[in-house]
Amino acid sequence: MGSGADWKADDDALEAIVHARHGDPFALLGPHQLPGPGGLPGAGKPSGRRKAGAINTGAGGVVIRAFVPGADTVDAVGLDGKVLVSLDRRHQDGVFEGYLPEGAAPGVGPAGGDRHFYRLRATNAGGTWEFDDPYAFGPVLGPLDDHLLVEGTHRALYDRLGAHLRTHEGVEGVHFAVWAPNAARVSVVGDFNAWDGRRHQMRKRVDSGLWEIFAPGIGEGAVYKYEIYSRDGVLLPLKADPFGFGSEMRPSTASVVARTDDFVWTDGDYLAERGTKPAHREPMSVYEVHLGSWRRGDGNRFLTYDELADELIPYVVELGFTHVELLPVSEHPLDASWGYQPIGLFAPTRRFGDPAGFARFVDRAHAAGLGVILDWVPAHFPTDIHGLAHFDGSPLYEHADPRRGFHPDWNTAIYDFGRREVANMLTANALYWLDRFHIDGLRVDAVASMLYLNYSRREGEWAPNPDGSNDNKDASRFIRRFNELSYALHPGTVTIAEESTSWWGVSRPVSTGGLGFGFKWNMGWMHDTLDYMKLDPVHRRWHHDKMTFGLMYLYTENFVLALSHDEVVHGKASLLSKMSGDDWQRFANLRSYYGFMWAYPGKKLLFMGQEFGQRAEWNFDQSLDWHLTAYEPHKGVQRLVGDLNRLYRDLPALYARDCEPDGFRWIVVDDRAQSVFAWARFDGEGGPPVVAVFNFTPVPRSGYRIGMPAAGRWREALNTDAPVYGGSGIGNLGAVVADGPPMHGLPVSASITLPPLAAVYFVLDAEA
Repeated sequence: MGSGADWKADDDALEAIVHARHGDPFALLGPHQLPGPGGLPGAGKPSGRRKAGAINTGAGGVVIRAFVPGADTVDAVGLDGKVLVSLDRRHQDGVFEGYLPEGAAPGVGPAGGDRHFYRLRATNAGGTWEFDDPYAFGPVLGPLDDHLLVEGTHRALYDRLGAHLRTHEGVEGVHFAVWAPNAARVSVVGDFNAWDGRRHQMRKRVDSGLWEIFAPGIGEGAVYKYEIYSRDGVLLPLKADPFGFGSEMRPSTASVVARTDDFVWTDGDYLAERGTKPAHREPMSVYEVHLGSWRRGDGNRFLTYDELADELIPYVVELGFTHVELLPVSEHPLDASWGYQPIGLFAPTRRFGDPAGFARFVDRAHAAGLGVILDWVPAHFPTDIHGLAHFDGSPLYEHADPRRGFHPDWNTAIYDFGRREVANMLTANALYWLDRFHIDGLRVDAVASMLYLNYSRREGEWAPNPDGSNDNKDASRFIRRFNELSYALHPGTVTIAEESTSWWGVSRPVSTGGLGFGFKWNMGWMHDTLDYMKLDPVHRRWHHDKMTFGLMYLYTENFVLALSHDEVVHGKASLLSKMSGDDWQRFANLRSYYGFMWAYPGKKLLFMGQEFGQRAEWNFDQSLDWHLTAYEPHKGVQRLVGDLNRLYRDLPALYARDCEPDGFRWIVVDDRAQSVFAWARFDGEGGPPVVAVFNFTPVPRSGYRIGMPAAGRWREALNTDAPVYGGSGIGNLGAVVADGPPMHGLPVSASITLPPLAAVYFVLDAEA
């Protein structure tokens, strides 16, 4: 073993390893080539530091040190299984050390090949076990990773951070990497090392604050967290992996080693076709779903992703929707947050299965021609101790100033959008869902709370910009970057903003000064029209403008008409219950309102349960009231929604010019006394126009004459008062003829019958 003890580590260094406070464990543990004949001074020091605590006097050869708690003996054995050297026990808690003379292990070290030339064989009273030493492996990350993270331009950050199954230096295992620049020490702990933070102390990359380690022998399904000592020496609560691809089932909170890069997709044709269509000129009718309460299994259990694929996808397709939008599926600790307080941004929630199950769900949706949109939450995150808050003992992901880093509405933290690494992580997360799971769009939650420094804050509770303005320039810069990359790297996808203010250009291109979203929810339309529908019809004449005002600003943005989950919770009542009148009138009002919505310019979104007239408010903790669909009034609403979607998809006039003024023309805008509205829709390509007429009183009106865009037979394509929907059956016997005098600025007119509380669509019959 050589003469003297010149290769031995000093006792203080060993104590530091045992108590997990060594500044650079890779400089002490593992194989280290000593200077001497044939040796290279400093070789085998991956951190780039001197070998802290080791004394090198030129003996040559290799010293091997290992930390194996619980072992009585440890041997270093060659890859052929033969003992290279028996290691001496240097510390009673399990530090072992041994010396290989020059030439005993040819090819050792960076000068001659891989550091990995041996395994460790340990024994105790319980038996013998053999394993690879994690400190025998070099780093996986490189200077480019450091540079791109610090610069904030690492587009595929999820390829480098997190837990990645890989073969490294010829050995299978998991590479762990996490960003914690202010930590004094980071270890990965899990079921594979008895949650002992001393066993897998990580290598710090000082240029970026990244920590990494390759842990050989660990496989898919391993459960882990990070044990972090803060800069001031405080042991923090164990942290889940910010880039974890899998997670435990709540209430457990650990990350789980999982693969999201090896799914075999079958949707190539779907994605190729998707990339050729401009979304604003395509039909988009969205069914918004909370996966945990759409339907439950026996005993009120969650359905799996595969069961949801079996049941939800055919249902949505049968009703004619083009997309399903999922409330956030990123891992979150609290069911009652509905997913809007996520912690595991890269992990599909375990409530319904593993990441591969979610990928199968998306693949099957695409096979059925159904797009998948995810609700995405970069606006805030919860402060649960296992999450991102004070991740390395100091504000890291959140803004350090509570006036910008704490959200008073939700008691949550706010990301520091101005920190390049944080903005990089969030942008990479958006791209991750589009890349790894082939998601078709992201609806971004609470955009207004990101854009305004004084959002939901009183005077003195927020800090203005130096010029006194209240816009969050860091957040808007991040949003523009996220949108630019999403559209550039994943053609055919869409981004949608839930934004409730008058911020200019939310859905305008970044090149023109906009935020770059594809669409924006039309919150003003939703509030105005629902207020109108709540009124008794006798009072509607005094509030006529609530149904017309939205056209004043309709083309300032690309809008989605959203009747979302937010409108049917917290005492707001279901859509059916919002309607005025007795039960018959409520159903008639709801049907006419849906007719109004589907004819109005803008893409459509309807929250689950409202397609069959759910009576109760949404309860996230149980299934929808599916038993109602056995009753005709509810079944009628369900039939109507299906027919509206099919008509909408079949008639380009109802969608192709949603975002352009030439697709809409008022016909009757000022009949307050009778609460009647009428307009025409055009596809801009010479296809058959659609005339939609609405009577929002319970009084049928016969002989009501309106102007029409062209002479001829106009087929009654939809009547929400039809008996099949639960109506009274008043209508136009299938068609009207436009042959009357000019009216409403149009060349001809037709006399029509308006059913009570109903919407009627007429389509020009080109073959008549």
